[in-house]
Amino acid sequence: MSGAATTSTHGGRLVAESLKGAGVEVVFTLSGGHVMGIYDGCLDVGIDVIDVRHEQAAVHAADAWARLHPGVPGVAILTAGPGVTDGVTGVANAWRANSPILVIGGQGPFGNLRRGSLQEMDHVAVMRPITKWADACWHTARIPEYVEQAVRTALSGVPGPAFLEIPMDVLHAPVERVAIPEFRDVRVAHTAPATLVQRAADAIASARTPVVMAGTSLKWSEGGPALQRFVEATRIPCLTNGMARGLLPMSHPQFLSSARKEALAGADLVVLAGTPLDFRMRYGAAIPERAAIVQLDLDESLIGQNRPATVGLAGNLGANLDAIREVLVGRGVDASAWTATLRASEDAAAAALAAQLTSDEVPIDPLRLCAEIAAVVDADDSMIVIGDGGDIVAQASKVIRVPSRGTWMDPGPLGTLGVGMPFAIAAQRAFPDRRVLIVYGDGSFGLNGFEFDTAVRFGLPIVGVVGNDAAWGQMMRPQAMLYGRERLVATRLAPTRYDRVVEALGGHGEHVTKPGDIRPALQRALASGKPALVNVEIRQDVDGMKGSTYV
Repeated sequence: MSGAATTSTHGGRLVAESLKGAGVEVVFTLSGGHVMGIYDGCLDVGIDVIDVRHEQAAVHAADAWARLHPGVPGVAILTAGPGVTDGVTGVANAWRANSPILVIGGQGPFGNLRRGSLQEMDHVAVMRPITKWADACWHTARIPEYVEQAVRTALSGVPGPAFLEIPMDVLHAPVERVAIPEFRDVRVAHTAPATLVQRAADAIASARTPVVMAGTSLKWSEGGPALQRFVEATRIPCLTNGMARGLLPMSHPQFLSSARKEALAGADLVVLAGTPLDFRMRYGAAIPERAAIVQLDLDESLIGQNRPATVGLAGNLGANLDAIREVLVGRGVDASAWTATLRASEDAAAAALAAQLTSDEVPIDPLRLCAEIAAVVDADDSMIVIGDGGDIVAQASKVIRVPSRGTWMDPGPLGTLGVGMPFAIAAQRAFPDRRVLIVYGDGSFGLNGFEFDTAVRFGLPIVGVVGNDAAWGQMMRPQAMLYGRERLVATRLAPTRYDRVVEALGGHGEHVTKPGDIRPALQRALASGKPALVNVEIRQDVDGMKGSTYV
């Protein structure tokens, strides 16, 4: 998009026009005087402004928006000083999740730089280690240029956050209109060289027990359809982690979840499709030393990290999977028997959980709660499900299947608690006709639960369900194991009525103590038309055993 050149405007309007040109429909913020000019510009160009109750939530919401809109950045606008520092955790989470967001931060007047203005600090230095690009714009007429560079950097290559600081006198100054840069798609679209594609295909064709491990970079490559074509052509079993969860339908015959340990241990070749060899893969040790590795990722610098790859292919992961598949045509690759072996292991694992999934005990078994949530999710094939917690989300991931047209979101490898409602606000605003459900731990609810106020103000009928064991359960168990039950400290919570908190904010609340009441409560919450919370008292497990209700 380009602008004309005569009418006077101000810097905030230039920011808004530049964001509009990049496809931005909504920005997330907490009101601040340093950045108010941007709000004014957004009103002029038709960008919605959603104001939250904590800047961390604004950045988390921007993160979720980017995940749900490939090729468009999520945008958070933060006022200076504590506004920017409050957003740091959200930026760090997006950094580890490779989420392309733009955070615009305010600053005291450039004319008073280093004189001690209100909330003045070196924001760029704070943000530089956790962003792909961090800079300040000191000339009003150059604002569009800086916005374009920030967006381009956030979206290109391996995606990630960008931070742009604009001092308030620069932002609010009058200026003659300037051209708004034309934004173009800068996402990776190329494939690896044909020789590497051939080597990868040869390695796969010679494998007897191959496994595909799909991860976040496949999502940023929009490679879900290519993944499905690849596993259907080869019958290779597929595991997912990170943002790849749901890219291959969980009902697909090649999809595996609970047999991950057996699949990796028995593999003689692993196709790493965007899965980094980080802590989740034991830095590469989860793959046997004898196994070959065909590694696909967006950037060459990610190939061979922590463990050498047999063959490495950089570029768009979907395009590279398609290229390998085409070379394999007619070579008789068929891992059906290996998949069937792993499927039997999956079925055995499901049978072992059956008693807990149907348990009628009180306090409620956490897996019974997860089974009831799963039944509600299964009834809606477009639901967006968000995990925000420790133990309860780990349990839920064993049971809840991502709907066929739906989405699963969680914080990613930084493991940040408190993403639930901010993610949900972005998701419900983006898709008003779809249902959004948050699976909460009671600990995580305390971080950004007050964003239910935001959902009420904006009429977003998000539903949360809290597994309430009155503890930081994921920390309580190892603490009890290492030091003894009598030495528990900093891991207890109260059995708080979070449902009443949400009611007080104007939402709908449900309190559940019996397993048979879970599903009706969830159905009432979904039917209420309001932001709603179902607070479920579950069993507290200490040192890996069934414990009392509350220690």
